Amino acid sequence: MATVHQEPLAGWGNYPTANSYVTTPGDVQELNAIIAAGPVIARGLGRSYGDQAIHTNKKVCVCTRMHHFILWDEKEGILECESGASLDEIITTFAPRGWMPMICPGTKFVTIGGAIANDIHGKAHHADGSFINCVISFTILLANGTIVTASREEHPDLFIANFGGLGLLGIILTAKIRLRKVETTYFRQQAVKVDNLDEMLDALEQYKHCNYSVAWIDPLATGRQLGSGILTVGDAATLEALPETLRKGPLKIHNASKLSVPFFLPDFTLNNITVRLLNKVIGFVQNSPKTFVHYEKFFFPLDMINNWNRGYGKRGFIQYQFVIPEENGVTHLRHIMEMIASSGCTPFLNVFKKMGEGQGILSFPFKGYTLAIDFPVTKELKAFTKRLDEAVLQAGGRIYLGKDAMLDKTTFRLMYPQYESWLAIKAKYDPSNIFTSDLSARLGLEV
Repeated sequence: MATVHQEPLAGWGNYPTANSYVTTPGDVQELNAIIAAGPVIARGLGRSYGDQAIHTNKKVCVCTRMHHFILWDEKEGILECESGASLDEIITTFAPRGWMPMICPGTKFVTIGGAIANDIHGKAHHADGSFINCVISFTILLANGTIVTASREEHPDLFIANFGGLGLLGIILTAKIRLRKVETTYFRQQAVKVDNLDEMLDALEQYKHCNYSVAWIDPLATGRQLGSGILTVGDAATLEALPETLRKGPLKIHNASKLSVPFFLPDFTLNNITVRLLNKVIGFVQNSPKTFVHYEKFFFPLDMINNWNRGYGKRGFIQYQFVIPEENGVTHLRHIMEMIASSGCTPFLNVFKKMGEGQGILSFPFKGYTLAIDFPVTKELKAFTKRLDEAVLQAGGRIYLGKDAMLDKTTFRLMYPQYESWLAIKAKYDPSNIFTSDLSARLGLEV
C-alpha cells in the first residue's frame, strides 16, 4: 500500500502553494485503493506552473514511479509506455537509435501523462500541431475503478476530452505514441533581427516554410521599438548537412546538467533595472546563434540550469500565455504589449510564435499568435492579469490553462465556451468528482 504524507506543494512557478496529502503509487492496485478513498489529482514532474496538480487538504497522486517502457515497434516508430515516463527518459533511450519525440515543449522534464493532460505544444505547432497528434491511444483508470482504452475509435469522447483536460477525468496509465525518425539530433537554425512588431509578423510569414520558429521580444520596448526582438527559425539537420566535426557523433544526447540555482534568490534580484540589463544580454545571445545546434539548446535551453525557477525568489512567478486570432492581430498585440511594457510588473522571459489549427475541447492552441511571458508575483500582479484577461478576451483569445494560476471562473467560461461539452463528458465518466484539483475548484470544472 502506498504511503501518504502531508506536504506543501506548488507548480513550477512556486505559486500558489497548498498543503496536500501526497502519495506515490507503484501499480494499479495501489492506484485503485487511492481513488476508492476519495478526491485525488494525478501529478507528474510538477512542470505545470500553477495549481493544476495541487490539492488543498486532499490527495495528490505522484505517478512518476510508473514510468516503464512496455513495447517498442522499431519499424513503425511506436512506443507503448507507462504514463509516468518522461520525455527525458524517452530521448535518452531512443535518440541514439535515431528516434525523437514528435512534439517537444520548452522542457524535457514532463511525463507522458502530463503531456496529454496539458496537450503540450512546441515551436513547431504551426507544422506539427499539439501532443494529441502523436498519441494513438491510452489506457485510463476511471472513477469507478475500471480501466478502458481511449482512442479516436474507442471512447473517442474520453480520448479528445483528456487533451487539455488537466487530469480531471481519470488517471492515465499507459499510452501508445509515435516517435519521429531522425538522421541527427541537431538542428540548422537562423536568427532574424526585427525592429518592431510589423517586422516581426512579416518575418513569421516570410519564414513560415520552416518547421520550427520561435521569437524573443523585448518586453520593455515601447513606441517605434514595440515588438522588437529576435526570430529564430530552423529545421532538423540531415546527416549530409552536418559539419565534419559533428558528423562523428550525429545522434549525440544531452548530459545531465551540473548547473543549478541552489536556493531561492532574494525577491529584489529581479527588478526593472536588472531585467533591462538581462534582456540586453538575452537579445545579444539570441542574435548570434550557431548555424547547427544540438536539440538541448534548440528545444530545452532552460533545462541546462536545474531549479531555475528559484531565480524568481520565494514569492514565485506566473507564466502568462495567451493566443489571439490573426484577424486584427496586429492591433490587439500592440495594445497588449503596450500594457505589459508599462505595467511595472517586471515582465521577463518570453516566447512569441504563430500557432496552427487547434483541436480538442479544453486544449489551448488555435490558429493565431501566442505570447508566453513570466511575471514575478507582486501585490499588483493579480489586478494586472485581470486587465490582461479582459484584453485577451476582447481580442477573441484565451489563456493556457496548463500554465494559469489566476483566471476566474466567469472569464474562463467566456474564453472556453465549449466548457459545457467537456463538463458533459466529466459527468459521464466522473459523476462524483473523484478527480479534482485546486484549479478545478477555481474554474468550476466539476459537476
